[in-house]
Amino acid sequence: MMKKTDQKIKNLDSIFKPKSIAVFGASNIPNKLGNVLMKNLTGNKFPGKIYPINPKYRTVAGLKCYSSVLEINEKVDCAIIATPAQTVIRILKECAQKKIPGAIVLSGGFGESGGADLERELKRTADENDIVVIGPNCLGIINPYSRVDSIFLPMYKLERPKVGAISFITQSGAVGTCVIDMVAKYGIGISKFISYGNATVINESDLLEYLLHDKETEQIVFYIEGTKDGKRLLENMKRVNMEKPIIVLKAGKYGGALKAAKSHTGNLAGNYLAYKAAFRQAKVIEAESLEELFDFVKIFNQTLPNGKRMMIITNGGGLGVLTADAIEENGLELAEITKESSVKLKEIIPEYTSVGNPLDMTADASVDDYKKSIEIVLNDPNVDGIFIDVLFQTPNMNEGIIDILNSASEDRRKPIVVTAVGGTFTEGYRKILESSGVPTYGAPLAAVKAMKKMVDYSLKSKCKKCIVRKNKKNG
Repeated sequence: MMKKTDQKIKNLDSIFKPKSIAVFGASNIPNKLGNVLMKNLTGNKFPGKIYPINPKYRTVAGLKCYSSVLEINEKVDCAIIATPAQTVIRILKECAQKKIPGAIVLSGGFGESGGADLERELKRTADENDIVVIGPNCLGIINPYSRVDSIFLPMYKLERPKVGAISFITQSGAVGTCVIDMVAKYGIGISKFISYGNATVINESDLLEYLLHDKETEQIVFYIEGTKDGKRLLENMKRVNMEKPIIVLKAGKYGGALKAAKSHTGNLAGNYLAYKAAFRQAKVIEAESLEELFDFVKIFNQTLPNGKRMMIITNGGGLGVLTADAIEENGLELAEITKESSVKLKEIIPEYTSVGNPLDMTADASVDDYKKSIEIVLNDPNVDGIFIDVLFQTPNMNEGIIDILNSASEDRRKPIVVTAVGGTFTEGYRKILESSGVPTYGAPLAAVKAMKKMVDYSLKSKCKKCIVRKNKKNG
C-alpha cells in the first residue's frame, strides 16, 4: 500500500501538470489578482481547460464564469485560490466535494499575520480530504513545460524564463520575483518555479522529494527562511543532493531578521549555526547572497570537472593574474599543461611571450587565436577546467568570439567559464553569452568562487558514487 506521504508527493502532479484549472476570484477588473491570473494563464496558452469562479460574473476573459466549482460538470485537477482568507476554508471544502486533488492558495492572512487558527483549519481540511496545497501566502508556481502560471504579477512587469533544467524553491515570493526576473533577463531556462509561502500542507521537504523524481529538473535552487521539521529537511537534502545539486540561500540569520522571517511566512527561522551545520552535513552548496546564488546557478549547467586543475586563457595579462590569485586563494590549482600542449600553444602566441598559466596571448590576440588555444587546452589531460578571460575591447575582438565561446561551452568535455570586465559594450556581449548558457562573470573572484563550488560538489558526489559501488561490490 502506498504511504500517505508518497501519495501526497504523487498528487503534486495535479498542481504542476494539470489538465484543467479553476481560478477562484477570477475578475474582469484590471490589475486585480484574479484578472492578472486569468490573463497570464490565457496569455501563456495553457493547453487545458480554465474555469473562472466568481458569482459576480457570467464571463471572465471570454470564458464562461461559474458561481461555484460544483457547477462544473467536467473533472478539475487544480484550484488557484485568490480570495480573502476567510473564504478559503469554504472553497477547499467545495474542492473536496469536487474531488480536486491540488490547490494553490495565494491568499495571505494566516499564520504569518495572526491567523494561526485559520491556518490550522486549512491544514486539517486539506489533510482530511487528501488535497495537496501550495501556500497559503505565496506567489504560486510556474511550469514552462506544462504552461501553468499562477504568478499574480503581470508578464509585462515580470518576464517569464524559458524552458530549462533548473528548479527554484523559495519561501519568499519577493525573492522569487527577483530571481525569476534575473534568470529571464540572462536567458537561463527553468524547469519549475515554486513559491510555497507558509508551507502549511506541502513544505520544502515535500518539494525536494518531488523534484528528485522530476525528469525535467537537473538542478535545484532553494531559498529558505525557516522550517518546521529540520530533521526531515536534512535527510531529504542529503538524499536529493546525491542525485541533483542543491544550491541554498538561508535568510533570517541574525537578530531582528529572525523576527522578520517569522512574521513573513510563519516559520521559525531557528539558529543559523544549526542550519549551516545541516547544509555542511548534507553537502549542499550554500550561497551567502543573492548575487552569489545567481553566480552559482549559472555554472552548474556545465560538465562537472574531474578535479581542481585550472587553466587560464586571456588576452589581458592583468586579468589573468587576478584570476590566478583567486584560484590559489580558493583552494583550486593552476594546471601544468603537457609538453605537447606547450609546443602547440607556442605556435599561436607572439614570439615575445612564453607559454604559461595564465596563457597570456596579449592584446593582439585574434578570435582565431582563442579558438585554437581553447581546443588545445580542451584536449590536455592535465586540465580539469578552463577560465577564459576576455577583453572584448581590444581591436582584434569581434562578434566571432561569441561563436567560439559558445562552441567551447557546448563541447561539454570540460567546464568553461568566461570573465569579461567592462562597461556597456562588454555587458552587451556578456548578455548574449549568458542567453546561450555560457556562464559569464564580471569579475575574476566571482568566476572562481562559482567554479570552486562546482569542483567541491563534483568531487564529493564522485566520492559518494565510489562508496555506493564499493558497497555493492562487497555485498
